[in-house]
Amino acid sequence: MEYNLADLFESVVDVVPDREALLYVDHPGTGAERRLTYLQLDAAANRIAHHLIGAGLRPGEHLGLHLYNGIEYLQTVLGALKARLVPVNVNYRYVEEELVYLYRDADLAGLVFDGAFDERVAAASSQAPALRHLVRVGSTPAPPDLEAVPFTEAESSGSPLRDFEPRSADDQFIIYTGGTTGMPKGVMWRQEDLFFSGLGGGAPTGEPVKSPQELAERVAAGGDGITFFPTPPLMHGTSTLTAFIGFNFGQRVVVHRKFVPEEVLRTIEREKVTSVSLVGDAMLRPLIDALNGPLRGTDCSSLFSVSSSGAIMSDSVRAEFQALVPTVMLLNNFGSSESGFNGTATADSGPERGFRVQVNARTAVVDPATYEPVAPGEVGRIAQRGHVPLGYYNDPAKTADTFFHKDGERWVLLGDMATVDADGIVTVLGRGSQCINTGGEKVYPEEVEQALKSHPDVYDALVAGVPDARWGSRVAAVLELREGAAALDLDAVQAHCRTRLAGYKIPRALVLADRIQRSPSGKADYRWAKAVAAAGAGADD
Repeated sequence: MEYNLADLFESVVDVVPDREALLYVDHPGTGAERRLTYLQLDAAANRIAHHLIGAGLRPGEHLGLHLYNGIEYLQTVLGALKARLVPVNVNYRYVEEELVYLYRDADLAGLVFDGAFDERVAAASSQAPALRHLVRVGSTPAPPDLEAVPFTEAESSGSPLRDFEPRSADDQFIIYTGGTTGMPKGVMWRQEDLFFSGLGGGAPTGEPVKSPQELAERVAAGGDGITFFPTPPLMHGTSTLTAFIGFNFGQRVVVHRKFVPEEVLRTIEREKVTSVSLVGDAMLRPLIDALNGPLRGTDCSSLFSVSSSGAIMSDSVRAEFQALVPTVMLLNNFGSSESGFNGTATADSGPERGFRVQVNARTAVVDPATYEPVAPGEVGRIAQRGHVPLGYYNDPAKTADTFFHKDGERWVLLGDMATVDADGIVTVLGRGSQCINTGGEKVYPEEVEQALKSHPDVYDALVAGVPDARWGSRVAAVLELREGAAALDLDAVQAHCRTRLAGYKIPRALVLADRIQRSPSGKADYRWAKAVAAAGAGADD
């Protein structure tokens, strides 16, 4: 049995060809939108696939996607999969130096990019010798020094037919993940492994399919009416995977070019969106602000779930949103580019008990030295077995540090430290690389951030360690206050945290920032937080 993502998508198209597959909303406020049925999206992806094949790209070669959200993004991913090319996401925030690294490290043979990035693409592509074919999305002319085929021309020149060579479960999908330190790494997935770990095997909250044919059978037997809305950039793996989960259900997927809270809420009301994915408080808070302000009274009753991956929706922020949309289910999912989906936070997860996760059967907490499970209460690293990636592209050393074999199975060792209790509930402490060692005690920033964000005047928070002559490091908090809130001082912050955290975890330094810096998807930028904390915390006490 071959679980190939392009084959699976085509099987869904064949049973619901006239069902709406994709709605794209362009620049907020313009009202511009495009809708494609499954049959139309399939034909559009076929056209791009045939163009890429005709341009000389061969199965197994890597195709970069340097794009904002749009139909072109998902159309190109599907086209690459159909042509047996390996799609590679490119962070559109990267500057020339970072792009040169990624283009080279990923061995890109082709690139589909947005015209908004002309200058950076021209500079970086000239330094990537393997990159030989460019396709440009945009209505304005390309600069004369940038040789690229217009996307509309590429699309019109390709055949809409499915006459492709047979595909394989071993065909790859690469997700580049930007870590908190160092340059990004390309996580290499076999498509079959990604289908079961990242896409839930066709049923992320139920029983995975037992054969590829069963996916289409479930879609044919199921009804319409579900709309998935991944709001973060598709360049981040979790958003593209959310879209593919929607396709696997034969349901509609909505994407906006950019995240604008008011437009997100208008779309939820107008299109009766049922499932929204986002990244933590950085995206949920602006929705709350809009519902309390200019979008007061917006009908969000169609919403069944709002899920977060990559960052936690804190208890206080979740409570605010729940009060505005009482019927919605709020899910803090736990996973990574290296593991896919691991589990969902329990109902009692929060600042007092920590980020507690009901993990799947393939996830364990192990001793990183021996790979043996830790005893209840002991600290180890989260690991997953079975359908895990092949490793990091072009990086055998990091692959050897992160992936291992045990009892005949492949495992991946994640960067998250955790404990497990007697009932198998995992408490995630945080990334080991961000752990603050203060006087021998270990403090994980995420735990402190949860406590800080429960303060009514705190809009966002990041925590980092700063040097301390006596303790080695001390905990420093970088806060963004709510608009109109009175300035907080360190005494007030410490008093608030003292009821929620052990004494050694309480911030000893405080920096107020106009805005917390995060990635476009809402993930924490700890390098920025550490620099701001060190500059603003002053000399050692």
